[in-house]
Amino acid sequence: MTPLPNYRPQQLSLGPLESEILHIVWEKGEVSVKDVHEQILSDPDRELAYTSVTTVLRRLTNKGWLSCYKQGRVFYWVPLVSREQGEAIKSYEQLHRFLSISNPEVVASFADSLDTASVEQLKAIASRIESVRRQRENK
Repeated sequence: MTPLPNYRPQQLSLGPLESEILHIVWEKGEVSVKDVHEQILSDPDRELAYTSVTTVLRRLTNKGWLSCYKQGRVFYWVPLVSREQGEAIKSYEQLHRFLSISNPEVVASFADSLDTASVEQLKAIASRIESVRRQRENK
């Protein structure tokens, strides 16, 4: 289970190109604009300006997903959270928003519409949560 990191990006919402480029950074660990641009253009059906990649990398930095440093004349970007941490943060925020509806009828209606497999998943999740809480208490 990936714990929620203490650090969280300032802005979680990402556009499709931002998400695609963030996944490239996660895959490679450290990238230059050239690295990302070449990766995207490896698909012969894609076109994307080099400057667009730079803009998106800067936007991801401003949103708090990436950090940038310069080595020589080249800028490099690295992720501030791992892919797993990013997914955990986004999932947490979505669940938190859903539960903050504060209308028990909506939540109950949703839970009532789940199929058997989903109910079993929820039971497994509840069991895992209980296990993690017990471990924390025993520390």
